[in-house]
Amino acid sequence: MQHIVMVVVLGLVALGVFVALAAFVKRMGMHIDGAQVFTWVWLAASLVNGAVGVMYANIPVGNEIAAFIPIFGIPAAAAWLVSRRMQEG
Repeated sequence: MQHIVMVVVLGLVALGVFVALAAFVKRMGMHIDGAQVFTWVWLAASLVNGAVGVMYANIPVGNEIAAFIPIFGIPAAAAWLVSRRMQEG
């Protein structure tokens, strides 16, 4: 459980970094939705995290699938909300 919380917090921090970098790039004349880019990168990172858990930590696949839901889902939902707010404003 502690691992899940740590990875989710890491994901939310990474989302903030992606959004901040997108705002910086926007000042240079390019429009990039940092939240959308983050979602794809976070999906890949979440899948790698699960694969490492199964292959090297001998965690059952069912447990990793159950952990994947909040690990990917919470930061991805936050990214979706950030992306919508950026589009509206």
